[in-house]
Amino acid sequence: MPVVSTSQSGAVRTVLIDNPPVNATSVDVRRGLCEAFEAAEADPRTRAIVLACAGSTFVAGADIREFGKPPQDPHLSEVIARIEACAKPVVAALHGTALGGGLELALGCHYRVANARARMGLPESTLGVIPGAGGIPRLARLTGVAKALELATTGKPVAAPAARDMGLVDVVTDGDAQQAAQRYADDLLQRGAGPRRTRDLPLAPPPAGYFDDIRAKLAVSHRGQEAPLVCVDIAEQSLARGFDASVAYGRERFRERVASAQAGALRHAFFAERTASKPAGLPEPDAAIQRAGVIGGGTMGTGIAMCFLNAGIPVTLVEQNPQALAACLGNIGKTYESDVAKGRIDAATRQRRLDDLHGTMTFADLRDCDLVIEAVFEDLAVKQQVFANIEANVAPGTLIASNTSYLNLDTLAAPMRHPENVVGMHFFSPAHIMKLLENVRGARSSPQALARIQALGKRLGKVAVLVGVSEGFVGNRMLSRRARECYFLLEEGALPQQIDRVLYDFGFPMGQFQLNDLAGLDVAWRARQGRLDRLSEREQASGILDELVVNRKRLGQKSGAGFYRYDAQRKRTVDPEVSALIEQEAARRGFARRAIGDDEILERCLYVMINEGARILEEGVARRPEEIDAIWTNGYGFPRYRGGPMYYADQIGLPRILARIQAYAEQVGAQYWTPAPLLVALAAKGAGFYSA
Repeated sequence: MPVVSTSQSGAVRTVLIDNPPVNATSVDVRRGLCEAFEAAEADPRTRAIVLACAGSTFVAGADIREFGKPPQDPHLSEVIARIEACAKPVVAALHGTALGGGLELALGCHYRVANARARMGLPESTLGVIPGAGGIPRLARLTGVAKALELATTGKPVAAPAARDMGLVDVVTDGDAQQAAQRYADDLLQRGAGPRRTRDLPLAPPPAGYFDDIRAKLAVSHRGQEAPLVCVDIAEQSLARGFDASVAYGRERFRERVASAQAGALRHAFFAERTASKPAGLPEPDAAIQRAGVIGGGTMGTGIAMCFLNAGIPVTLVEQNPQALAACLGNIGKTYESDVAKGRIDAATRQRRLDDLHGTMTFADLRDCDLVIEAVFEDLAVKQQVFANIEANVAPGTLIASNTSYLNLDTLAAPMRHPENVVGMHFFSPAHIMKLLENVRGARSSPQALARIQALGKRLGKVAVLVGVSEGFVGNRMLSRRARECYFLLEEGALPQQIDRVLYDFGFPMGQFQLNDLAGLDVAWRARQGRLDRLSEREQASGILDELVVNRKRLGQKSGAGFYRYDAQRKRTVDPEVSALIEQEAARRGFARRAIGDDEILERCLYVMINEGARILEEGVARRPEEIDAIWTNGYGFPRYRGGPMYYADQIGLPRILARIQAYAEQVGAQYWTPAPLLVALAAKGAGFYSA
């Protein structure tokens, strides 16, 4: 069956793309469009043309099967130029999404009609590339330079009504876009209107200094990313050069971006998410979650409850006393009020979500829940008692989940009558915002239970990665190794601000000690106390956190002081008191502090994580390196434009990383820096985690 077909209705010919699932601009589609437009232009019966798509969407982008492969003619820019040059008016019928090359294709048409629910955008910069088929020069002529760059640099799509308001769309319809486009084409013919080529529209220059201002803003909002700045270059050149020259310039920069390291890393991150979200060997879920229970209404519990409510899943929220219950229900209400005030949701949506929320102090009210998740203190005895109370009050097939960050899920499940129903669902704070969800398979978790929580993760809009039981699972286990090295570095000669700057400059949103201050040093202290018997002698002897939290009551941002000092607006400043404390602690422990270079800090922070990632793969806690990379880019701030820790390791080269690990084993101690056998084996072969 051809992916491009045509049909005639009166004087209007419809060219229909039918290339499921998203009508991507594959080589067959591109060739079919050229042939269809040649035939339409040559047919005297045809006086106008509608370009439409079958299925649920307009063209939603390029064919991902062609990523990284040699291009095949015709290039999309040639197809668009052919459509734009057509002597007969061409109307694009937009429904679903028109993204990337799909929007560029629509921009090459003379007019655009969109269904009211359609969305359109240029997401290429999120993959490290840029619109390569004239998207920016054409869009700037329709919307102005500022709006065009907003779409191109953020990658965020706009809804059809907003697209109409900015000049991108001519007509918005509540009905069928293709039928509306055919009517619009008939109306054009009746009015005697001909082609309105986007390339021929005037391009208004932005205010003086605009390009310098937008580059400065992007340097902050898209720190470290190259593609958004290239989009600005193309917009600027669209004013300095003629249309054809600016499109050629954009095509040249596109080829440069496709071959760039950042594009490779971002493509990897894109595919890693999809791979990680689809664990092999699970059955189809036999039932969807219809009602969820949440135990504990603290910050995490309320965030988890809102995850379910936002997805249209009613929630029963259990707290232990009236005051705590009122507080958590009030916090959820305030969050939704804020969302209404900011235009994120309307008042009807807020009320619908609140109507789906039932607060209670009685476990018996969980009887209708398909899944119940506990979000109480990280204390094994407390969680086991909560699990027992849940199981006593729910149906035998109800899934029971723990949000634990570190505790052993198998130990939690051991006393249960139905351990096959016990799973882990490790949300990240704030749970209703963060994309990552570590789903945890226990030794006795049933395949059906795992299939259901993976499907639930997708429904919640999460990147749901299935991992095995391990202290800290994947993300926190690797993070704990990095944190250990950061504290060791403090003892040996570094200061918090240097370590944090190195990690920030690499691309993390914040460094280790900023992160600790944000989460609360009391939280870090309690986690350390819970693991104290499993720490090394050197780690146990470190007194920095004890001194800050226990003796000086410095709890981080919430108390105005932690590793840094904070003003009323939580602006951070270096505190000499902390520097003095670190130096005093090092002297007490007998460390001769030395100047530590940024390269050593970065290596010790990253390579210790990579080494632990190799152990995690060896043990089967994660079964594919993509799972580790997806976890770190979606939950821990690892810069997407570096691909993730395991991908990054392959770019550095495992032999080099192994050599540095061996050097740090001599310097810091083999108990902290013994190389993982998997890493040793791969390095010996000259292989990588992705080329084993």
